[in-house]
Amino acid sequence: MSSDLSGDSVPEPEPIITATVVHRAESAAPRSNTKLPGRTHPQPPTRWAEVLAAVTLVVLADVTIYRGEGFAGFSALFAVGAGLLWLGAYRPRLSRDFWLLGSLLTLLSARILWQGSWLAVVIGFALLLSFAMTLTGQRPYVLSVVTFIAQVIRGGFDGLLFYAARLAGHRVGKPVPWWLSIVLPAGALVLFAAIFTAANPDVLTLVSDTAQQWALAAQQWLTHFSYLELLFWLFVLWLSTGLLRPTPDSAASHADLNEAAKPHVVSEPAPLYSAFRNTLLAVIGLFAAYLVFEFKTLWFRQFPSKFYYAGYAHQGAAWLTLALALATAILSLIFSGRMLRDPRLAMLRRLAWVWSLLNFLLAIAVYHRLLIYIGFNGLTRMRIVGLLGITAVVIGFLLVLWKINRDRSFAWLVRRQMWTVALMVYLYAVLPIDALTVRYNVARIMAGDPKPAVQLVVHPISAEGMLQLDPLLTCSDPIIRDGVQAMLAAADREAQGTVSRQRRLGWTAYQMADNLLAQRLKAQRSAWANDTDREKQAGAIVRFSNYVYQWY
Repeated sequence: MSSDLSGDSVPEPEPIITATVVHRAESAAPRSNTKLPGRTHPQPPTRWAEVLAAVTLVVLADVTIYRGEGFAGFSALFAVGAGLLWLGAYRPRLSRDFWLLGSLLTLLSARILWQGSWLAVVIGFALLLSFAMTLTGQRPYVLSVVTFIAQVIRGGFDGLLFYAARLAGHRVGKPVPWWLSIVLPAGALVLFAAIFTAANPDVLTLVSDTAQQWALAAQQWLTHFSYLELLFWLFVLWLSTGLLRPTPDSAASHADLNEAAKPHVVSEPAPLYSAFRNTLLAVIGLFAAYLVFEFKTLWFRQFPSKFYYAGYAHQGAAWLTLALALATAILSLIFSGRMLRDPRLAMLRRLAWVWSLLNFLLAIAVYHRLLIYIGFNGLTRMRIVGLLGITAVVIGFLLVLWKINRDRSFAWLVRRQMWTVALMVYLYAVLPIDALTVRYNVARIMAGDPKPAVQLVVHPISAEGMLQLDPLLTCSDPIIRDGVQAMLAAADREAQGTVSRQRRLGWTAYQMADNLLAQRLKAQRSAWANDTDREKQAGAIVRFSNYVYQWY
């Protein structure tokens, strides 16, 4: 049994028995018997947990977004906001999707607190929407998250109307309004607390000083208040209400019903069987011939000094990735529709497995080309993007093979393909990309290979990347050592200014990486204490740049 704020019991929803999963059916069941005039869907009962969560979300958004000054505010918004949605949701579904998205949000919040980016913030809002979606029992498919926004917008409007109707619904002859059960005890508590405080001079002084501090803080806050901020509050309250009580979507509750392909009861020849069979035979022959050429020209050989690394390893890898993506699309096209009812399907599947093996060899070739480029002059952000991209294509190809083997529908494939892309974008946002690339390049330089030093010059380095440069202060190459020393001296001046600005803006601007870098560089100033001339430092950086550009 569940109760609303007045203490009246609300009947449990009738169990619904269908051929689909039980919790999907439950998410479509009526959640209460209360409806708004002119609306067809029921409204959940009003609960204090929901009201408190909605109001707290408004305050949290005001502090972290409207009055926030940096990424630490967004970190708090995503971490605390997810908890508030869970606490305020009506009968939340704690499914595997709930725990997975909660973990992803927690990890992303920690990453933003360490060193944030606007890409991570955008992903955080998308994950927060997905998290709210899982609380209703819906699966967070990428396109379904977009349609869920419409549920939130309408649900927020209906929810606010429902709140207003409940507040204005008390008339003579009706039960005592629910809010009196809260207001009267609170008033009595405040009254007697004031009496007890006045009876103790020390406590009275403490309370008086605290009240003065709060009054001063409130006065400062009010001096910056505007009607625009009030509109922001109303907007966030609307969205918060919608997230806590989204408008039910009957289609969303049965989102998985069309994921399994229909049973192949009647066998009939497919008109395009011969065309598809000949296509598979043709691409098998082409891929086999090309892979022989690929392994012969780029594997187990020493590359000449003028070897075109960018053409073979960079641009060439992109074209081969495109070939893998097209192979994925062709296989998905072949094994769909009437072709699944053809009695000769087994032969077509055997050809598909042969082509799949060749595609995996092609994927290995793409990874090899990227590793050639990394082996030439180090690791960069875009090379990690390339590795994540080819990994997404390979996972997509595996999904196509799973679809073929398990007779899944095209909708099943598209949803999981989009999950794959979203996962790669998430990984790029949450991984410490600069720390990984700089640490790898520094290790190569310290091992006696100076070529990756070019990546320290041609690409900007964030605070987490700067933290990895310490070993180069003892590098045996004097040009690299002096250049890095000058770079760190310049970074020291910038880091101190960054940290001072963050402290001035407040806690929402805090970044762990920036503060750690400032402390580290302050402790290392002795390394460049004998040479603080900025012109000489600039000259060292120029010599360093000219020296390493030979490997660009």
